[in-house]
Amino acid sequence: MEIGSVRKPNQKLSKTEKKLRQKQVKARNTLLRHEGIECVSSPTKSLVIANGGLGNGIGRCQLLSMVEECGSVEALLMPPNKPYSFVKYGLIEDCQRAHDTLNGKEVMLEDSSQGIVLYVNFVEKVPWEVTTPTALPPGLRVIEDLVSPEEERRLLESIDWAEDEVIPNAQKSLKHRRVKHFGYEFRYDNNNVDQDKPLPGGLPDLCNVLLAKCLKLGYIKEKPDQLTINQYEPGQGIPPHTDTHSAFEDEIISLSLGAEIVMDFKHPDGQEVAVMLPQRSLLVMSGESRYLWTHGITPRKFDIVQASGGWKVGAVSADIGDLTLNKRGKRTSFTFRKVRRSPCSCAYPSVCDSQHKDTVPSFPVSDSEASKLEEKYVHEVYEEIAGHFSNTRHSPWPRVVEFLRGLPYGAVVADVGCGNGKYLGVSKDLFMLGCDRSKNLVDICGQKGFQAFVGDALSVPIRSGSCDACISIAVIHHFATAERRLATLCELVRLLRPGGRALIYVWAMEQEYNKQKSKYLKEKRASRGGMEETNGDAYESGCQRSVHPSNGTKQEIHPKLPVHTNRTSFDSQDLLVPWHLKDGSKKKAEPTKSQQPPSNPADSCEPSHVFHRYYHVFCEGELEQVCKSLGCIKVTESYYDQGNWCVVLEKQYLSPRETSGL
Repeated sequence: MEIGSVRKPNQKLSKTEKKLRQKQVKARNTLLRHEGIECVSSPTKSLVIANGGLGNGIGRCQLLSMVEECGSVEALLMPPNKPYSFVKYGLIEDCQRAHDTLNGKEVMLEDSSQGIVLYVNFVEKVPWEVTTPTALPPGLRVIEDLVSPEEERRLLESIDWAEDEVIPNAQKSLKHRRVKHFGYEFRYDNNNVDQDKPLPGGLPDLCNVLLAKCLKLGYIKEKPDQLTINQYEPGQGIPPHTDTHSAFEDEIISLSLGAEIVMDFKHPDGQEVAVMLPQRSLLVMSGESRYLWTHGITPRKFDIVQASGGWKVGAVSADIGDLTLNKRGKRTSFTFRKVRRSPCSCAYPSVCDSQHKDTVPSFPVSDSEASKLEEKYVHEVYEEIAGHFSNTRHSPWPRVVEFLRGLPYGAVVADVGCGNGKYLGVSKDLFMLGCDRSKNLVDICGQKGFQAFVGDALSVPIRSGSCDACISIAVIHHFATAERRLATLCELVRLLRPGGRALIYVWAMEQEYNKQKSKYLKEKRASRGGMEETNGDAYESGCQRSVHPSNGTKQEIHPKLPVHTNRTSFDSQDLLVPWHLKDGSKKKAEPTKSQQPPSNPADSCEPSHVFHRYYHVFCEGELEQVCKSLGCIKVTESYYDQGNWCVVLEKQYLSPRETSGL
């Protein structure tokens, strides 16, 4: 029922109507705050239906039947994994009728005893864009109906899950599924096999006809000698992974029996492709799709699939006007691999454990080690990527601009770690001076007509007390020890006059804060590059999370720095973050050996170059606590801004070191 537009001004709302209005307004505010969807009060031709989305478990057919009862529907748009949908009507009257009818309506989900309540609001715009068909990852093929229903039945019946295995480790019931191994045991801890411990019996004879067919049709070049059979109940899955290069030959094939499934593929640069694997189809992974992309199955009971044309083979479209839910069934996969007997010589050396022998750097335990780490994994990197980095840094962050424009006319401002100078030209009313450790970035500032020089944030060649303000945006997190980070803050304060202010931004450990994901996590575009505000995604490092001692928790740090993967949450405070350098944007000099990526799967792209930058991401309260330890300052503001912790401080008086120099 609608509780606003048709009610007389002086007529009171009932208790039930008041409660419904409160929840409707709450839904409206939530959509605006978390999704940027702005609702309006006056009737339009479009509605947003909160709680009526694929993410709530409601399918297209169920929702479409409800909205069509209210009038002629032009489009029903259901974004993947979201708890809301959009409906567009041809007439405002029909849209008003749907608003009145569906708002507060309780709906029982199909295939479930769970009920949900819909909350409906008018919207002016709906986010519907024409999408191009999604291409499969290079080297990936899906062959439909490789086996007949009768062959499928025989293969499934050949598996004796209840068999009392004499062979150790040949059968396991894992946390997420049942599994059997033949030929060699597949080890899930390292995605490898022990070549010295083959399992007796080899592959089942029933597979010979199937493998002969695959060889004849050219899906594989050699007959596999390892088979893993997995059984997935609805709701079970397997984490994203790449099979170890040195363990298996190029082609890996997997036969889906019993039910269809959606498998998720991820490129290190953030691109994601959901691939429909129909029942009785064969998945063939070779080349880039086998060596570079991770593949996995999300644990859930429903897959998001295309509503039209049945279960289309291949990539699932991103068209939100053609998505629905498909209930999963029990699926059994036969995955065949050929054990590799010689080192891998694939075209992806930076992610190949056979070709890449560089070790991952250790966490620094001394100032000297920290300095060397920063030289290799900060200074040298930014010299190499300066041009590409600058091309991705166009828009100043709004709250930094607000700080600068709030300064008095003629204020002297130092931008320590100015990068390409995107803040140096924010206000002509200020005298701004930039410094950066990267000569190539400073040269870019000069080309833009800005005043900037090469300098280290630990020792800035500016007179003490000469600045009205300083900014340090995404700089201090590149220093590798707590002592060096503190020294950088001290240097900022030294530049300020008494009463001067500094704004400091550092990358946050908490990329999801107050139930909101940062822009870093939200953005899924396939960009080669990026940083705090736009970079992210890929594989699990498996390293321990390190907790900063300032939070009162014992620090546990893995001796080797983990390599982060773009567009994912952080698992460690101290880590290396990949930068994928676009072809054509690299300067002529080749990367130094020290900047080749550490030996970890799925974090680079060939022929693009991959560099790794050191970061210490800050926990909540950490930056503020370190600032307060300086003594001669006052923290006037501390806040979280799109995945960054931020502090505004004010210098109260000269430090003893400064007064001794007077």
